[in-house]
Amino acid sequence: MSAIRLAVEQLGGVSRCARICGVSPSAVCKWLRRGRLPRTEYTGETHHATRMAEASEGAFTAAWLLANAGPTTPFAAAGDPLAAEDPPGAEGSTEQTDAHPQGRSASMTR
Repeated sequence: MSAIRLAVEQLGGVSRCARICGVSPSAVCKWLRRGRLPRTEYTGETHHATRMAEASEGAFTAAWLLANAGPTTPFAAAGDPLAAEDPPGAEGSTEQTDAHPQGRSASMTR
């Protein structure tokens, strides 16, 4: 499971994560599809990882999320869904299914 997916699930899902970060649910879905946080998180323009970590009540830290859900992490670059290391408190976590159906088209054609 990707680090960003684990973090979103720890927060209670896409909608709650979106509210915490002040973005749309579709933005969070985009992070999940890409397996990483947006570029703005690493340029200092946004602070989603900090907000998410604070809301997680100790399940993970902002530093862990930034290190494992960034564009330069080995698993993100290689497309490997496994995190480089487990977050604090991830022992014994179980994999959950995605609540969003697959196969929806990203764009519509006329």
